[in-house]
Amino acid sequence: MTSAPTASAPPPVLRRLSPPLTALAAVAVPAAYVAVVDPNTPGHYPDCPFLTATGWWCPGCGGLRCVHALTHGDLTGALHDNAVLVLLSGVLAVLWLRWGWAALTGGPPPRVTVGARRWALIALLVLVFTVVRNSSIGAGLAPPLV
Repeated sequence: MTSAPTASAPPPVLRRLSPPLTALAAVAVPAAYVAVVDPNTPGHYPDCPFLTATGWWCPGCGGLRCVHALTHGDLTGALHDNAVLVLLSGVLAVLWLRWGWAALTGGPPPRVTVGARRWALIALLVLVFTVVRNSSIGAGLAPPLV
């Protein structure tokens, strides 16, 4: 006769890993699509409405090209297409690894808190990136027109 697990017993490893693995799949499936369907070829993806309306690159412009370059191992091309997304991808990868390790070892998931000052700093950095990539000094940060 087997006894029921106590309330303090950790859940099985696969059950603990299911949230981080689900999150990984939610990112990997669209990334795989972008890896196969090249955004540098016109006609596959819609144009950015902000770019169409203003003629300026928004902070997300070049994101699909950046993902395509990253999935093909082209870090230089990815940085050229969208440096902010490369930085964000690195931060999210580290956070995901910490989450996965905590789930694997049964530890508590890492807590990430972003206060008002950090949100303001992030918004300021994104704004500066947007202005610089649309100026002549930051032309190397703008993705190529397709």
